[in-house]
Amino acid sequence: MSNLHDTLHAVTERVIAKSKSSRGRYLELIKREADNQPDRNAVSCSNLAHAYAGAEEDQKALMAHKGANIGIVSAYNDMLSAHQPYGRYPERLKIYAREVGATAQVAGATPAMCDGVTQGENGMELSLFSRDVIALSTGVALSHAMYDGALMLGICDKIVPGLLIGTLRFGHLPAIFVPSGPMPSGISNKQKQATRQLYAEGKATRAELLASELGSYHSPGTCTFYGTANSNQMMMEMMGLHIPGAAFIQPGTKLRQALDREAVHRVAAIGVDGNDYRPIGHCVDEKAIINAAVGLLATGGSTNHAIHIPAMARAAGVQLDWTDLSELSSVVPLLARVYPNGSGDVNHFHDAGGMGYVIKELLDAGLAHQDILTVGDSDLTRYGEEPGLDGDALTWREVGKSGDDTMLRPAGDPFQKDGGMRLVEGNLGRATFKTSAVSEDRYTVEAPCRVFNRQEDVSAAFKAGELDRDVVVVVRFQGPRANGMPELHSLTPPLAVLQDRGYKVALVTDGRMSGASGKVPAAIHCTPEALGGGPLSKLQDGDVVRLCANTGALTTTADLDHRDAASDPSANDGFGRELFAMFRAHADGAEQGGSSMLAQAGL
Repeated sequence: MSNLHDTLHAVTERVIAKSKSSRGRYLELIKREADNQPDRNAVSCSNLAHAYAGAEEDQKALMAHKGANIGIVSAYNDMLSAHQPYGRYPERLKIYAREVGATAQVAGATPAMCDGVTQGENGMELSLFSRDVIALSTGVALSHAMYDGALMLGICDKIVPGLLIGTLRFGHLPAIFVPSGPMPSGISNKQKQATRQLYAEGKATRAELLASELGSYHSPGTCTFYGTANSNQMMMEMMGLHIPGAAFIQPGTKLRQALDREAVHRVAAIGVDGNDYRPIGHCVDEKAIINAAVGLLATGGSTNHAIHIPAMARAAGVQLDWTDLSELSSVVPLLARVYPNGSGDVNHFHDAGGMGYVIKELLDAGLAHQDILTVGDSDLTRYGEEPGLDGDALTWREVGKSGDDTMLRPAGDPFQKDGGMRLVEGNLGRATFKTSAVSEDRYTVEAPCRVFNRQEDVSAAFKAGELDRDVVVVVRFQGPRANGMPELHSLTPPLAVLQDRGYKVALVTDGRMSGASGKVPAAIHCTPEALGGGPLSKLQDGDVVRLCANTGALTTTADLDHRDAASDPSANDGFGRELFAMFRAHADGAEQGGSSMLAQAGL
């Protein structure tokens, strides 16, 4: 491994310094919790009987207290394709546990909503805060003090961040994340995107659009585009929280089962009673968080993680902001182009070398921290290899060269010299600009704006021909406190059509765009949000707005200081949205993670 890059070292040292107090409190917490972890031999027999009553064939082993008892926290449902394979996991994981003299119990379940299903619908306003609910559900699951370790079954958008946040508050326990893998590739992404744009232009029928979508999202497993779900799996590899190389192995394969089996055996081996104690609170430190950010930038991952990484970091007492992310982006090269940033999907990415290739390249270039405590049997080095089978035995081997240089390139010859995200700021606030999918000639857009308070109104204006010009579309009152910060992915097709017609088009919003945000330049997650008088609340139609990834500008020539803010809209109710009023009322800003739970906990 090369010496650390100067900027990586400097950002890491700054994050460590910022986090000194909060990280210190966190480490004190998990030490106290480890010291107070009850010996089940001393727990009330009535309590134990409740815990063991449903364990059936594991009752005798539990009563003997000889091996680790592993808590399984599952986000299973069979509406979400990525999580459908988890339905049969508990029975298999229990068998694997018995092989090493351990036991396993399903400690609890968490909700698992699908942003793909709720996209553009009312339920999307619950999406971001579902992360807090998942973290709370994880806390409830692990609150029974019956477990010596945990296996976390989750993949998708808010689910992995929520599981990690909740697990980190039980940081004295070892924990391993267990993915189930992506579905096989369907129709080409180019074909899918073409049909979407034809439908947006009224040139394809709804039946044709549905047939195209079903050709892409067609079976159990994670969706194959490189959005938030697959970015989650990348981060778990970069942080060393998977069995090495587990991220993108498809469901139902022999290798998938071997990796699952190894996860169970490994979590049983790294508990406090063994000789290789690896609690998750020690695994997830400042360097691991930096690695997650580096991986996001090197692979052009989901913009949602500009919100999730700071939130996950806070749960471990680590302070990271968008300035840190932007400075890392200035030196981390873009090594991967995976749809929507390229033509191939995550299966093609994995076949070309995948995470093993990316991690090895980053380590060799001094752009990732090798010396982190992983859940594996070494540091991050093993994650720079790829898993395989020798008969029934799990093995790892060197990745070698990229198998497809249109998808994966070495650090010395990247797709771009910098990473996929930049901070833009000015008199309209601070926001994230994802550059990896945007052509460089569109990095700067300056045009009169058109202001909307609802994303539905953008579609109506597009259909009416009102946006056929150079325009900066501003969609405000979409932040955490306004309506839960829904993804605005439905804006991508019409804005892409306008761009293809030759207009200079950009989006500015205090809402979110998913990892599928596409080729239109966008300043997203703008903070402070419009609700409560943020700068976007003072913009008016026709004000000239400048968005520039090169200079980091997000500005307007309008004099906002002498304007009144637009009235805050009333919160929507129905579809359960009223139940989340307390989350909206107490949420902090997008740069801090947009969490009411963490804010109220003082984290």
